[in-house]
Amino acid sequence: MIKNFQELIKIAKEQKKMRLAVAAAQDEEVLIAVCNASELGIVDPILVGDKDEIEKIAKEHNLKIDDYAIINKKGLDEAAKAAVGLVSSGQADFVMKGLLDTAILLKAVLDKEIGLRTDSQLSHVMVYEASNYHKLLFLTDGGMNITPNLEEKVKITKNAVKVVKAMGIENVKIAALAAKEKVSAKMQATVDGDKLKQMSQKGEFGEDVIVEGPISFDLAISMEAAKIKNFESEVSGNADVLLVPFIEMGNGIGKALTYFGGAASAGIVMGAKAPVVLVSRADSHEAKLNSIALGSVIAANQ
Repeated sequence: MIKNFQELIKIAKEQKKMRLAVAAAQDEEVLIAVCNASELGIVDPILVGDKDEIEKIAKEHNLKIDDYAIINKKGLDEAAKAAVGLVSSGQADFVMKGLLDTAILLKAVLDKEIGLRTDSQLSHVMVYEASNYHKLLFLTDGGMNITPNLEEKVKITKNAVKVVKAMGIENVKIAALAAKEKVSAKMQATVDGDKLKQMSQKGEFGEDVIVEGPISFDLAISMEAAKIKNFESEVSGNADVLLVPFIEMGNGIGKALTYFGGAASAGIVMGAKAPVVLVSRADSHEAKLNSIALGSVIAANQ
């Protein structure tokens, strides 16, 4: 069981080196993180994008990219398709977003001819290492799905389970978040949370996966709050995954963990044939490196 990002990077270094295709690699921070990951022995990078710009950035920051494969693609759409094509053809193990809009990369990922489409739902999984929580905390989906219905939440949950299990956690505890624990027809999050719990009890997500829902945020992460409110559950105060009912809740919790709580983080998009590393320009260098390591470990476990 991987308990922090230091352990994640250690595991990524010890396993077989994964091949990473970077779409529009002419991004300063992304290129630095990729080179760092390469120097640590985590990935073999394939840089796809404007070769002149990539080499210019490398020279400015004294990055050693002479041994990297570089595929010259000036256009962003071209770069996205080429990077995704490397994965779908088996020449790379996972893909990372560089200097291009998320929509451009995901369009290539979902392309019927060269893409990585599956019958699953694309969803975003964030991982946080917070100083006041006893283990890594997984959050989904605060980045892609706006108001998922029950069927979509099932797929989002299954995507999250794959990430958690790749991190060595065998018994997965999921909190289907809502504002309260009582089911109310007026609050769809409570209705869906209850249905997800029932599905979990029937083995929909695997015998080693427990979904508790509906459950409030405090009960999911605080054993003390659960005791005070007399709420008994194997998930209470020990949740691995926070499954949010809509994007604003996930976005808010995630940014509060980062900016108020100082939590370290990593993020990945699941639901495709291979992990997709999507990083924000606001992400720290460490977060980008963590995300690469996360993608590498997931790719190795698929």
